[in-house]
Amino acid sequence: MTPSKDISRLIEIMAALRDPDTGCPWDVEQDFSTIAPYTIEEAYEVADAIQRGDRDDLREELGDLLLQVVYHARMAEEEGSFAFPDVVEAVTRKMIRRHPHVFGDEAARSAGMAKGMWEKIKAEEKAERRAARLARGLDAEDHGAGFLDGVPLAHPALTRALKLQEKAARVGFDWKEARPILDKIGEEIAELRQALDHGDTDEVAGEFGDVLFALVNFGRHLRLDAEDALRRTNDKFRRRFHFVEAALKQQGRALGSATLDEMEALWQQAKAAE
Repeated sequence: MTPSKDISRLIEIMAALRDPDTGCPWDVEQDFSTIAPYTIEEAYEVADAIQRGDRDDLREELGDLLLQVVYHARMAEEEGSFAFPDVVEAVTRKMIRRHPHVFGDEAARSAGMAKGMWEKIKAEEKAERRAARLARGLDAEDHGAGFLDGVPLAHPALTRALKLQEKAARVGFDWKEARPILDKIGEEIAELRQALDHGDTDEVAGEFGDVLFALVNFGRHLRLDAEDALRRTNDKFRRRFHFVEAALKQQGRALGSATLDEMEALWQQAKAAE
C-alpha cells in the first residue's frame, strides 16, 4: 500500500489495521474509551505546534488528529452505528445550517443574520439532539436540559471553568468588573486556610477548587485565558529549571546534590537573565 493525498487511502489503512485476522493486534483490541485519551493528546499536540509556530510539525500533528477521527469512525462502522462519510455529511450540514448569512438566500444574506444566529441555531440543534435521545429511550431524566449542560465534561478543568463562566455571563450572572473578584479570591483563600486548619482532605480539595475557579474568573475579566496563561508559566518554569540544571552540570554536580538554597540562588539568576 502506498501513501496518498486522497482521504480514502487513510480509511483503507485504518480498515486494514482493524482487520481481526490480518490487522495490527494492538489496533484490533482498542475501543472508543481506550482511544479517547489519544484523541485528546493529539489535539493538544496540534495546539502545541501552533504555539511554537512550527508549520511542519503542524502538518504532521493535524494528520495524527485526522487519524483519530478516522479511527473512531471505523470502530463505529464496525458496530453499525455510522461511517466516516456520515461524519463528513454531519459537519457539512451543521456548517451550512449555522451560516444562513453565507449559504442562505439573499434575504438571509442581507438581513445581518450572523448576529446571534450561531447560538440560536446551536440551541435548536441541542434541543433536537435531546429529543432524538429521548425517542431512543436515552436521557430518561432531565439531564442535558440545563442552560450550562452544553459545556462538555471532557474539557480540561480550567477550560471548562472558563466556558461555564462565559455562558453564565450571557444571561447576566457575572461580575461587573475585574477588581471585586480579587476580594472574592481573598475570601476563597481564607476559606482554604480554615479548611487546612480543620485537616479535612475533602474540604481542602473543595476550597482549593473554589480558589482556582475564582482565579479563572478573574483572568476572564482581564481577557486572559487561564489555560494559556498557565501553559506560558509552565514553559517559563521549565526554562528556569533547565538553567539551574545546566549550571549545576557545569559545576560537575547533579540536581540531587544541590541544596534548596543553592538551587534557589541559581533560579534567581535565571529569572534575572530573562
